[in-house]
Amino acid sequence: MAAEKPKTKLIAENRRARFDYFLEDNLEAGIQLLGTEIKALRDGRANIAESYVSPEGREIVLINADIPPYKQANRFNHEPRRPRKLLLHRRQIDKLIGAVQRDGQTIIPLKLYLNEAGKAKVEIALAKGKKIHDKRETEAARDWQRDKARLMRDKG
Repeated sequence: MAAEKPKTKLIAENRRARFDYFLEDNLEAGIQLLGTEIKALRDGRANIAESYVSPEGREIVLINADIPPYKQANRFNHEPRRPRKLLLHRRQIDKLIGAVQRDGQTIIPLKLYLNEAGKAKVEIALAKGKKIHDKRETEAARDWQRDKARLMRDKG
């Protein structure tokens, strides 16, 4: 009999991160949630497409992650885009802060999910930015080749 795969529920994924950055080290981090945020996540509503991770002091914080309010608890709802502390071991935090300060790397959130125990987790990665392709250089070279061919053809 085959072993069952652990049941994780993917809530949000940052697909653009794999396109914009070279990903190096992946880490799983817990996320500190308040009040109705976990209920909103269990409903499967969140967005991390515009979020980023930043070291603040001796902590790592997820900023601009959108967890919308839980409709059934309107009086006790949370702020949708508040900064949320990530739960990591001290050694992992020191490694991330060192990579950001020393190597100029960026910490990118990749996935937000509930693990098999029902705990909210964020997959983060150390990343280096890709160089954005400059179209002006290729367009100028292409135009020059076209003009050069036209000049050679007209001359001869």
